[in-house]
This record gives sequence, structure tokens and C-alpha cells, in this order.
Amino acid sequence: MIRQTVDSYFGNGQRHGISVWVTYLADALQLAGQTAEALATFQRALEVHPDEIACRPETYRLRGELHVRMGQPHLAEADFREAIALASRIGAKAWQLRATISLARLLTAQGGREEARTMLAEIYGSFTEGLDTADLKEAKALLNKIESVNSGPIHLNGEPPSSRPRSIT
Repeated sequence: MIRQTVDSYFGNGQRHGISVWVTYLADALQLAGQTAEALATFQRALEVHPDEIACRPETYRLRGELHVRMGQPHLAEADFREAIALASRIGAKAWQLRATISLARLLTAQGGREEARTMLAEIYGSFTEGLDTADLKEAKALLNKIESVNSGPIHLNGEPPSSRPRSIT
């Protein structure tokens, strides 16, 4: 259905809103495991209507999440940082929050807890309402995990590693 919407946009020459639909298509493709096509489609979403930037931070964030799954943390970090910077420039705090959560999770998994904690605390603290929304609850939970002395390693998906019994010899 998303592909049909995108095709109809291109078919009738509409440009307004096309970036959002192409981003949705790319996200659906990556969820379906079609990694290469998803990556190409995210790139297309960024190029199809360059002046349409309202949802571009989310496109960068989602592409960053795909890079994480592909084992490309440097590309993921670049996408997350671009999403944060753009969201900040256009005043899109919700997109900025989501991208900061993604970057904080990545940095924490790589040992950058202090940077992750600082940036996540800053964006979280800038919200004065809506604290019961899913994104803000996720940010708070991740912040608590990062700040916890006994939290242990945090993995990219936000879950602790599976515990396996260790043999002592």
C-alpha cells in the first residue's frame, strides 16, 4: 500500500509530502529485511524533494538505525548527529528527542556513557509536558539505565545481554 502511494505521487507529479511517504516505504522495507533496498530508498527519500525538511530528521534517524543493524556504527552515528542538528535547527524537538535516544543508545554501547548521559539529560530536561508519552518514557528509562552505577552494559537494542552461566575453573 505504501509503495502504491509513492508510485501514485510520482505518477501524477505531486511533490509535497513525497519525502515522508518514501521514508515510510524505506522503513517498511527494512522491517521486512530488505536491507539493500531500504538503504537505497532512504537515500531516495533524502533526495526526492530537498526543500521538504520537516520530517528529514526522522529519515536520518531511521537510516541510522538501519546502519546500526548493518554493523556500521560510524555511519549510524553520523546519521543520528545529522538528525539531531537538523531537528534543532528547525525546532522539531520530538525528532530531536528520538534521534538523541538513538545516538545515546549507540554511544553507551560503545562506552561513551558520559556523552550519552549529558545529551540525553539535556533534551529530556527541555520538555515540560507530555512526560507520559512513549518517547519521553523511553528517554527517561534509558537515562536511568545510563546513570545507574550497576546497570552493566547496554546493548544497541536497549536490552541487557542474555545471561549465560559462566564456568569457573
